[in-house]
Amino acid sequence: MKLQLWRHATVLLQINDLRILVDPYLADKDVFPPIPNTGNTNRNPGTALPFSDEVLQEQLGQLDAVIVTHLHPDHWDTAAQERVPKHLPLFCQPEDEQTLISQGFQQVIPVSQELSWQGIRITRTSGQHGKGEIGKLMAPVSGFVLDNGEDKLYIAGDTIWCEEVAAALADLRPQFVVVNAGAAAFIQGGAITMTADDVKEVIEAAGVQKTVAVHMDTVNHCFLLRKDLKAYLQENGLTGKCLVPEDGEWLSL
Repeated sequence: MKLQLWRHATVLLQINDLRILVDPYLADKDVFPPIPNTGNTNRNPGTALPFSDEVLQEQLGQLDAVIVTHLHPDHWDTAAQERVPKHLPLFCQPEDEQTLISQGFQQVIPVSQELSWQGIRITRTSGQHGKGEIGKLMAPVSGFVLDNGEDKLYIAGDTIWCEEVAAALADLRPQFVVVNAGAAAFIQGGAITMTADDVKEVIEAAGVQKTVAVHMDTVNHCFLLRKDLKAYLQENGLTGKCLVPEDGEWLSL
């Protein structure tokens, strides 16, 4: 298994010679206004994709499938809706099926629990996109575990550390986990994606060989930066167990 971080939570997976794009966020830099109630006015996305528009078009043409964990616009934006090829298999949570069909996608595949596709078993997991009322407002969100018979990769999605994530790790036993860090938050309420302490919980879960932390340095409500997470990992002796890729970087798992 290999993966390439494009930006934010947009990750290209290479599994069994298949290319699967997760949560495409494809707009040009600064196209969108700031997410409100965050205490800053930075426009989104705050970084450009790590390659040219021509390369993006070429990459999209080589895809075999897409996974959309949920429909928040920093995971599935208008540019993705326009540019992702409409014929591709598009895996999603059941709540999002009709919206994706209405956007013109011809092969929307909701994952209720699990299914098999091209030699890969795909299992949907749940999570908590924050606690209390804010978590309820941000729901529903999903994660997905991809199992090719040799390795298991868990895309946790937009969630904090919670009993659902702990259960997914204990029950499905993935060796590799991609977590959405960034400690995204609003002025009121706690984090709605993983903090550094949350990432530490994942790293230390039984059976996890390598954690990959993404979802940083791009959107204005994410306050945990890569440099901060790297410093935290070093302070806690966890640098070798968690990868923090730069935009465009490939990782072999």
